[in-house]
Amino acid sequence: MKLVYPAIFYPCEEREGYTVEVPDLPGCVTEGDDIADAINMSIDAASGWILDELEDGHTPPKASNPKDLEIEDDGIVSLIVLDIDGYAEKYGKNAVRKNVTIPAYLNTAAEKKGLSLSKVLQEALKEKVGL
Repeated sequence: MKLVYPAIFYPCEEREGYTVEVPDLPGCVTEGDDIADAINMSIDAASGWILDELEDGHTPPKASNPKDLEIEDDGIVSLIVLDIDGYAEKYGKNAVRKNVTIPAYLNTAAEKKGLSLSKVLQEALKEKVGL
């Protein structure tokens, strides 16, 4: 899943760099040493925010229209693109327990080969959903 959110970049007052706010994600604030670092940090912070929401069973908030945002004079609005599937694969921590039923002969064959049914199921699901 790809999501796009507006982010507001403000030059830091005390040092070089930028502070970044993602207004649609309450409390999602980060900073970077320069504009490139600030963009990367904002993508990481927003992706983590969204992943936490998804793992808690919530739907991500709808993105605002950048034109509707109120920004201070020195603020710069830019869109950030979040690859939530890639982020979840790398950093996702929650696992969901599922009870599945398989034929006894498949269970016996899997045990003889030392296969992890959880791993096999995860690999098959990733292939089926295109991850």
